Amino acid sequence: MKSTRILVVDDHALFRKGVATLLSDTEGFTVVGEARDGREAVAKAQTLAPDVVLMDIYMPNMDGLEATRRIKQAMPSTRVVVLTISEEDQNLFEALKAGAHGYLLKSVEPEELFRTLRGIVRGEAFFTPSMAAKLLGEFTRKEGAGPVAQELAAISPREREVLGLLTRGAVNKEIAVTLHISQNTVKNHLKSIMEKLHAENRVQVVAYALRKGLVKEPPP
Repeated sequence: MKSTRILVVDDHALFRKGVATLLSDTEGFTVVGEARDGREAVAKAQTLAPDVVLMDIYMPNMDGLEATRRIKQAMPSTRVVVLTISEEDQNLFEALKAGAHGYLLKSVEPEELFRTLRGIVRGEAFFTPSMAAKLLGEFTRKEGAGPVAQELAAISPREREVLGLLTRGAVNKEIAVTLHISQNTVKNHLKSIMEKLHAENRVQVVAYALRKGLVKEPPP
């Protein structure tokens, strides 16, 4: 199985090297480089072409949010996962808007970090249950705020259910089990949703849903 190539970005050397060692010692991950700030992260991402950039937010010279924007502009296929101490909702939402595929707190357990990274590489999962709960609360609060655009009305009831579960952080298999449909059907629904919302990936779909209050909380 191909190893996932990771660039670790953090201004605290002890933490950065600890994460790098943890990943290097875990099957399926290869740390291709480290960076001390956002500016160095952008440069090294372009040089090393990692599969995933593990990005801190608060750093000198250039913060992680701006670095994420620049990396995604230059290398759209590179996945960025924010790893931070910040529990501020605004940083979470700004990270998603910048193009981040995941948002984790530094208190995360190693296994949860590994699970998230593997899910992101598969294109399935991109935030922890605690972060998903914040996102779910945000779009529930905003539900019904403002007129629904024409493209939103094109989303079918079943697609809304899929989208609701997706926003909770569910992977394709979990969505399939919950809705009693096949994983291929889930993939088809997601493809249809992305086409209707003119989104390029799952992150953009969820961010759009949050802004528009598109879906209701799915049934348990």
